[in-house]
Amino acid sequence: MIETDRLILRGIHSEADREQLALVNGDPRVGAWLAGTLDRAGSDAMADRINAHIAEHGFGFWAAELKAERRIVGLIGLMVVKPDALPVGPAIEMGWRLAPETWGTGLASEGAAAARDWAFAHLATDELIAFTARGNLASQAVMRKIGMTPDPTRDFDHPKLTPDHPLRAHVVYAIAR
Repeated sequence: MIETDRLILRGIHSEADREQLALVNGDPRVGAWLAGTLDRAGSDAMADRINAHIAEHGFGFWAAELKAERRIVGLIGLMVVKPDALPVGPAIEMGWRLAPETWGTGLASEGAAAARDWAFAHLATDELIAFTARGNLASQAVMRKIGMTPDPTRDFDHPKLTPDHPLRAHVVYAIAR
């Protein structure tokens, strides 16, 4: 568990956690940057993959709980990127996916900075990366705010998206220990 001023980053434990996460994953405004939304079954499958990653590695995309409301508003955390999954692997990726009502409040930066600090304190890695669709300027602003810099030599076209998909081109940011 990681605690910030406004957030608790923690595992996905209960049916209520899954219900709240499904609301975020099903929101079309969130899905617009992720090549689509997830229905409840898809969201639950994602939660299962996240929990398995945490069990294997000791970290993952944690549920982002608003302390004041005791409500899950998305995911923030770290994920191992395997070399056969994306052209930026092997690496440890930082990422976030938050409910639209939290956008512009600084929660993504607050949680991402906490995940960054946790990674450099607890993991044997000298670098973290983050990536997003080229047009996702809000996520790129979060990356810059937490000290990441663009690494255009690692930009890539997402292999799971068709060549004509508007989100296919991805930018990569990095930060060293």
